[in-house]
Amino acid sequence: MQEVKNTQRALVRIGYDGSVHKTFRGPQAYARFENEVRVLRYLEKRACDFVPQLIGVDEADLKIITTNCGSRVDQVNPERLKALFAELETFGVRHDDPEIRNITYRRTDGRFCLIDFEFATILSEPAAVPSAPIIQWSAITHIGHVRTNNEDTFLALEFDGREVRYLGKVGESLSTKTDFVFAVSDGMGGAKSGEFASRITKDKITQLLPKGFRNAPPGPLSGYDTILLSLFRAIHDDLIQLGQSYDECRGMGTTLSLCWLTPGWMYFGHIGDSRIYHLPPGGGLKQLTDDHSHVGWLRRQGRLTEREARAHPMRNVLHQSLGAEHQFIEPQFGALACSAGDRFLLCSDGLIEGLWDYHLDEMIRATPTAQAAQHLVNAALERAGRDNITALIVEIVAPTA
Repeated sequence: MQEVKNTQRALVRIGYDGSVHKTFRGPQAYARFENEVRVLRYLEKRACDFVPQLIGVDEADLKIITTNCGSRVDQVNPERLKALFAELETFGVRHDDPEIRNITYRRTDGRFCLIDFEFATILSEPAAVPSAPIIQWSAITHIGHVRTNNEDTFLALEFDGREVRYLGKVGESLSTKTDFVFAVSDGMGGAKSGEFASRITKDKITQLLPKGFRNAPPGPLSGYDTILLSLFRAIHDDLIQLGQSYDECRGMGTTLSLCWLTPGWMYFGHIGDSRIYHLPPGGGLKQLTDDHSHVGWLRRQGRLTEREARAHPMRNVLHQSLGAEHQFIEPQFGALACSAGDRFLLCSDGLIEGLWDYHLDEMIRATPTAQAAQHLVNAALERAGRDNITALIVEIVAPTA
């Protein structure tokens, strides 16, 4: 095959039969691949005859094969260029890179054509049942009855490869073009340093995670764990550096439990003793994360019951956290296929102090998601409240017409 384009974003080759083979790579490769396939299929249904036609799609290799729309052109009358992209909009698609580099000339019928639709936008897609589930969430944090400051924090955001949007404490969203991140962290270190550590964590997530937006097909082999490991290490290194630079930050650290939702999958990263629970639609409650403490290890070995673990004198001594003068960290990562009906609880250890696992299961299932976090925190305050308390509930809801 003849190579005609080889850049950071794509490799394009022409086959011996004239077909065009385009392999996506670089930033947001999967998102660009997914969008171009969707747009070309849409234009094919609208019988648009001056764009490539899809011949083959290989999601694993992020590759498409299309018909050949001729050779690129060096000059086009500005008015003709403008008219060509305007004509595309009559088929319900806006080309978001309306430049001469995306125009070709097809000698077989003397037609100017348009190519490269990875950033194109469908303008007139008919209203229908949404193709993606709705994400609903609620979150709340409380100082508790004893502490004088709240070192817990939670994060809810929606992002793509270009921008981040902070979400409120309660809400819902439907979008096939964005991913979601929900996280809970519990700072430590005394005075204000624990609170500071939690906020650094929040800022780092916002800065770093969008860089990994849909670079590969979703699933366990997407490279999500590499992205999350880089994130956790960046937070850890910053906290260590601050602790070494300022006396008031010495020993500063935080836990972090994070869920990253992308279509069909939930990726999670975790360190410390905050927790992530999964409540599948069929019933039951499963703790996805391990408590990084000696007591947590004893519980996983079956040497302590839930009741015994709660009363153990070393239950709050962590072996792993971000910062806190730990030289090495080994975060826990996982990927879980998910669909409508799945719910997730992210919480700090203050919530667990007052509520047993069966309480969590019963309360979440009996309460609408919009009120669930508040309901859990209120219940924990009634039963304990010696620590800060944070709860964040996420539910995947089937779309409606």
